[in-house]
Amino acid sequence: MAMNWQQLICSRRLGKEGEAPIPGEQRTEFQRDFDRLIFSSAFRRMQNKTQVFPLPGSVFVHNRLTHSLEVSSVGRSLGCDVARGLQERYGEESADASDVQSLGSIVSAACLAHDMGNPPFGHSGEEAIRSYFREGKGREVQSMVPWQLWSDLINFDGNANTFRLLAHQFSGRRKGGFGLTYSTLASIVKYPYPSFYITKPKFGFFYTEEEHFATIAQQLGIPLVSMGNGHERWARYPLVYLVEAADDVCYEVMDIEDAYKLRLLSYEEASELLLGFYDEEHRKALAEAHPDVTDQGERIVYYRSCAINALERECVKAFLDNVDAILEGTFEGALIDHIGQPMKRGYQQCAKLSRARIYKCKEVTDIDLAGYQIIYTLLELMTDAVLHPEKSYSQLLLQQVSSQYDILDENLETRLRAVIDYISGMTDVYALDLYRKINGQQLPSV
Repeated sequence: MAMNWQQLICSRRLGKEGEAPIPGEQRTEFQRDFDRLIFSSAFRRMQNKTQVFPLPGSVFVHNRLTHSLEVSSVGRSLGCDVARGLQERYGEESADASDVQSLGSIVSAACLAHDMGNPPFGHSGEEAIRSYFREGKGREVQSMVPWQLWSDLINFDGNANTFRLLAHQFSGRRKGGFGLTYSTLASIVKYPYPSFYITKPKFGFFYTEEEHFATIAQQLGIPLVSMGNGHERWARYPLVYLVEAADDVCYEVMDIEDAYKLRLLSYEEASELLLGFYDEEHRKALAEAHPDVTDQGERIVYYRSCAINALERECVKAFLDNVDAILEGTFEGALIDHIGQPMKRGYQQCAKLSRARIYKCKEVTDIDLAGYQIIYTLLELMTDAVLHPEKSYSQLLLQQVSSQYDILDENLETRLRAVIDYISGMTDVYALDLYRKINGQQLPSV
């Protein structure tokens, strides 16, 4: 049975299901989600978390916070344009047409939050956590914890950690985490299954939050579908495709601009890539536009903005063309996989060059190496501390941890979760500072 918009758009809040609306509140519940996220300390911390390139010196490039703001802007446009397309399809008077009016606000809020669970130092931080338990001293805890937790540890993923951050009740905090609406939370979960069902190194939630997602899925009418390996998973919530598309568009195009700013790409290389989304006639028109703008940096910005706008339109078209399959839970792949030519070819060219020239450049691999060592060291020390809390040194380390993390709980599983929550919530700067202090390389200022 296909999902329907009347059920999919739901303003019920996790952990606050019985609360009445705020009297006199003019914002929609989904606009309140956006505001709640943007004023949170977890969101602010992303300004000191690596996106791709090291945190800026004299040249400003993207961090997790600026990336998330841009993804949110693109997501709002995608949601609003899809809503208009659906209203035309259903007819202005239908119930479905009125229910989709909030799509822009929901997608924008979900985009704002999509990277909040990522650990310090980008993907190297994720890999360091996985590697510590798979290959390092963390292997000793395998026999001490439930197999589901072990699967979460050796497959640690920032996507699942985002859902935990938003939905888990930390010590002394309110039930339901951030108390976001069901629709916004569902829009964040790109991979709606736990770690022990994965067929690729991505999953949507830790097993400790599976019950939360099951509650949301049932309320929104998200069906179970076969994974093809003897297991079932929930179908993707339709707006996940728009959140994913906004992220895909931003990071692939913006990484080209950042690489140009850092002189990893020449003007000719960057402009060729950004004009590669168009046919010859359109390319020529863009190259000849604004002849008074001779600054090469400004022209790269112009080409980038045009590319994002064009990709937005293509992703909206892909969603509307496949909306029946999306609602039935049978749509395969991401929207970016279904855009037309020459846009698809241009996107693939950017992705290919990024893998070869950007993600493997010295500036990126240097931060990967440093981040890996920092996270690995902190994990090793903190894990030993929760395994042996009676040691004097362990007690010194455990005193560093915020009270919201149950680092002193009697249950080892809870303590290990607290270690991961604590370290993954650090900024790059805080992790580096703590690493230096632990190693005696830096004394705290008075």
